[in-house]
Amino acid sequence: MPTITEDCIDGFQQYYSRPPERPKKKSLKQMVYDSEDNSYFGRSMDSWAKIGIFYVAFYGVLAALVAICMWAFFQTLDPRIPKWTLDRSLIGTNPGLGFRPLPPVDNVESTLIWYKGTQHENYKHWTDSLNDFLAVYKVPGLTPGRGQNIYNCDYNQPPPKGQVCDVDIKTWSPCTKENNYSYHKSAPCIFLKLNKIYGWVPEYYNNSRDLPESMPVSLKTYIGEVEKSNPEKLNTIWVSCEGENPADQENIGAVNYLPIRGFPGYFYPYQNSEGYLSPLVAVHFQRPKRGIIINVECKAWARNIIHDRKERIGSVHYELLID
Repeated sequence: MPTITEDCIDGFQQYYSRPPERPKKKSLKQMVYDSEDNSYFGRSMDSWAKIGIFYVAFYGVLAALVAICMWAFFQTLDPRIPKWTLDRSLIGTNPGLGFRPLPPVDNVESTLIWYKGTQHENYKHWTDSLNDFLAVYKVPGLTPGRGQNIYNCDYNQPPPKGQVCDVDIKTWSPCTKENNYSYHKSAPCIFLKLNKIYGWVPEYYNNSRDLPESMPVSLKTYIGEVEKSNPEKLNTIWVSCEGENPADQENIGAVNYLPIRGFPGYFYPYQNSEGYLSPLVAVHFQRPKRGIIINVECKAWARNIIHDRKERIGSVHYELLID
């Protein structure tokens, strides 16, 4: 029987015994291919083959399922007709109004049109911006599909199926490129457009005896004159631009609209026809007061257009400042 001293010596020897010898480190070449067990990265060729077959099959089936889902999804879509329209769409049935030219991109939240009337470098941004915006209206080839299908529409001559109405801006003097859109005369032109809503049909104010009280008196008078002289033009989405506040109304001066005071009804409904361009109205501010900010609100008028200044629906706001 071992004594206490012998037990202590045995325990000491076991505690301080030499650890088992660790295998030698493998070189990078051996890690890639080990000739001793004929393995690549620690696995045999059979093992790698099984892994490769599994992942090829797995991702192949996954790709097939995605392709089938995408094919089924695209079968429900039409390249020209939205799946959800009017009340069922996010856009809804109340078109917004937009204006051009827009302020520089580094001041994208601004709606101020500001320049010095006699200095070309100051109003150059605004005229260049209008040139870019109106280029598609001047050169049909810039719009895909626009060319042979352009039709000279009129109120009693709507476009045939497959054709789109022309928007001839070349005769809208003084709101033309050759005239610098009248910016050099401190009498700028602002272009308005109605946002496109597929299938939307305007309900016109085409009776001078049934106009809303909130409609400007000048527009009511204009509609009455059209009713007497050109009643066929009553099917129009009318446009008005006024100063937002009494002071703005005093400073805005005379306003002229080209070619008429609204968007002709033969452009509607919008059906995403190839080569279609939105109708425009050029608003010419003939004598705005200089050196003061003028708040301008433009509205589009139809029975099914609701105006909300806070939400900016059916109307658009911008400011003019000409030093």
